[in-house]
Amino acid sequence: MVKHLKEKHFDSVWHAHSEYQLFVVFEGTGTRFIGDSIKSFKPTELVLTGPNLPHLWRNDEAYFEKNSDYKTDGIVIYLNENFLGDHILEKEEMLSIKKLFDKSMRGLEFYGPKKSEAIELMKELVGMKGIHSVIHLLHILEILATTKEYHYISSKSFDESFNQHETDRLNKVYEYVFKNFRSKVSLEEIAALFHMTPTSFSRYFTMKNNKSFTKFVAEIRIKHACEMLTETDASIAGICYDCGFNTLSNFNKQFKEITLKKPTEYKSEFMNI
Repeated sequence: MVKHLKEKHFDSVWHAHSEYQLFVVFEGTGTRFIGDSIKSFKPTELVLTGPNLPHLWRNDEAYFEKNSDYKTDGIVIYLNENFLGDHILEKEEMLSIKKLFDKSMRGLEFYGPKKSEAIELMKELVGMKGIHSVIHLLHILEILATTKEYHYISSKSFDESFNQHETDRLNKVYEYVFKNFRSKVSLEEIAALFHMTPTSFSRYFTMKNNKSFTKFVAEIRIKHACEMLTETDASIAGICYDCGFNTLSNFNKQFKEITLKKPTEYKSEFMNI
């Protein structure tokens, strides 16, 4: 199934499904969650995710404002493993695509000329029907299966065992953090939302996300700091406090730990691109 998405914002619900998903962004910015990975997204991003790998492309808060002029555009392709019939992927001619699907269980982000070629074919695929659409789709998959220009998104140790109740619960966590990360994020308050003790909530969150709640909040804050460093003229101290950090020393420490760079180095590298 192929969909051309043109909405005010992308689906804001963190979720998983049984299909493989190939998604390209043409318009829109925000934060991408795939498995245990958190990263900014922007136009021309092309990602393949495997079945049951939780994901979310959450647009920036400006997209959700009542009178916002922002909009999004993208193409998504959903594929069942047996979309060509049972056992087809076991045939020798299809082994490269089978390997592509296997790798997608951790999520794959593509780059380089082959990515651009695949995106153009995805545009052509919209509106196609019948055998021509199947041939076109196989061409796209062949391109992605033979390129070496990709990287994995989620870690090997990500726990895929999510049910709807857990998905709903974690969506509430994400909503809370996005609304509060620029001020105070209270572990006690969010634990109370789920009738859990702070210790129980911390243990649960770490088990399901492969990282602590504290690290998750820090990653959201640092992602916002990176955007401010590259898109505004705000001072590093101003960015520090705008992102919810109480001290400049803690901000610098967290920034270096997450990006492997100092804020000044990050900004300087961007300016020299």
